[in-house]
Amino acid sequence: QVQPVESGGGLVQPGGFLRLSCVTSGISFNIYTMYWYRQAPGKQRELVASISDWSTNYAESVKGRFTISRDKAKNTVYLQMNSLKPEDTAVYYCNARSPYHDYWGQGTQVTVSS
Repeated sequence: QVQPVESGGGLVQPGGFLRLSCVTSGISFNIYTMYWYRQAPGKQRELVASISDWSTNYAESVKGRFTISRDKAKNTVYLQMNSLKPEDTAVYYCNARSPYHDYWGQGTQVTVSS
C-alpha cells in the first residue's frame, strides 16, 4: 500500500516559516510527479506547487515565498514556506501521480495566526 505521509505542519505567526515534508515509500520519483495541494475551510482544494524531472511550478499566490524540492534517495518531497500569511492557513496535502496511479496523503494542518 503506497501512502504519502506528510509532516511539518503547525501554528506559525504571520511572516514566519515552516517546512513540510512528505515521504512516499514504494514509488520511483523518476516516473512520479509530486504535488502539494491545500484546502482552506469552505474552499476548494487548490494546487500549490509541483515538481518532476522536467519542471517545477507554483501557484501565483505562493510564487517567491514557497519552494518545492525533493530528495530522490529519501523518496521525500519538501515544501519550504516563507513569509507566511493568514491566507495560507489550510490543510496541506501531498499527492504522488503517474500516468497509472494517484496517491494522496492524509494532510497536515498549517495555521498562520498571531
